[in-house]
Amino acid sequence: MQNRRHMPAEWQKRLTMDQAYRVQLAILRRYIEGSERQAGWKIGLTAAAMRAQQNVFEPCFGFLLESGHRESGHAFNYSELIDPGFENELCLTIGHDLQGPNVSIEEVTAAVTHAAPALEIVERRGNFALDLPLSMADNAQQKAFVTGPAVALNDSNRDLASASVSVDINGSLRELAPGAAVMEKGALYSIQWLANKLAEFDLPLKAGMRVMSGSFTKQYPIEKGDRIASAFIPFGTVKATFL
Repeated sequence: MQNRRHMPAEWQKRLTMDQAYRVQLAILRRYIEGSERQAGWKIGLTAAAMRAQQNVFEPCFGFLLESGHRESGHAFNYSELIDPGFENELCLTIGHDLQGPNVSIEEVTAAVTHAAPALEIVERRGNFALDLPLSMADNAQQKAFVTGPAVALNDSNRDLASASVSVDINGSLRELAPGAAVMEKGALYSIQWLANKLAEFDLPLKAGMRVMSGSFTKQYPIEKGDRIASAFIPFGTVKATFL
């Protein structure tokens, strides 16, 4: 990944999902042994629209690096990205460790402290439908994540299924989508899935980590010059441009 060689043809159709995740986690360890710090995790394919678009039928995970984080309003250099796209998500903060298996939704609700409006910037380096395991080894298309200010969760906003997003591209409203699109129940349920999935690899979901909890919408392609503003009710707006 560091030399920008992605989805090598000689590895197509050779990995199981378990093997692919272990390759991904080995790459993460290599990054951490260098100068990188892990920011948290991303969860993908949580929305029915995304699963239909990619022709797959279960969620997936990848890792987030601190070097990939950008604040709302960031201007990306389009030429540095590989066939980029974006997804509209909440970035959730974990307040205390969650250790699977058998993490309950009540435990998740108690552990998640903040939600921030966010964009995941992906690079469509391969074809999920053609070879999902190889895409997982390549960190599930993850490139960067853009966040607005985090909002503390309380009794009035903790039902993330009732949140919504409006997606604006170049001044044109493109989509309205509900938080219930994530796992059909809201983003807390994707955190539950992740905590229990990580247990298969003897990993906890650690306190302080941020999790991109899955897109409310389909994945959108990005063209040079695009201006994106996604407004999440009740959590605020996140913006990015691509020059």
